[in-house]
Amino acid sequence: MENVLEPRVILLLSGKRKCGKDFLADALLKRLGTEEAQIIRISEPIKRHWAESKGLNLSELLGDSAYKELYRKEMIEWSDARRQEDYGVFCRAACTTINRDICIVSDVRRKTDVRYFQETYGSERIRTVRIAASEAVRTERGWQFQSGIDDVQSECDLDNYESWDLVLTNENSNDVLELLAALERLIQ
Repeated sequence: MENVLEPRVILLLSGKRKCGKDFLADALLKRLGTEEAQIIRISEPIKRHWAESKGLNLSELLGDSAYKELYRKEMIEWSDARRQEDYGVFCRAACTTINRDICIVSDVRRKTDVRYFQETYGSERIRTVRIAASEAVRTERGWQFQSGIDDVQSECDLDNYESWDLVLTNENSNDVLELLAALERLIQ
């Protein structure tokens, strides 16, 4: 399926669970407006398949809830097996909905995700952002370490990636306007 519009910029957001990726993506979208920008999630096709095959609530899986956490480990294992066959399978599925000038990908988790976007859209359109928050702040936001989730590729593959265009520390709600301004400068 061909995209209606080739995006001018694709903003790839990465970071650990509860670092604020979705919060910042949503806030940036509000600032830019839905006429110019959109958010896509690589996890959406995974969660859609999981919901259909298991009879689960897709909206709950897509949200930031305890419901999703019940299935996270199984979804990671299933999606990793699919990626072994085709590393771009979920990125490609998510990209079928791109139809804005600016595309925000809120859940980049693997080097192969970055590779897919660079190979597909060209490095000149891609902006990579790592969002960081300390374990203490993430814990305040509801994060708890889980073996088999927080110590596997889906959480750790980009830990040693060094080619970020921007690294943001998202720990204080008073800094949100500054973080959003930095993101806006990056996509100009």
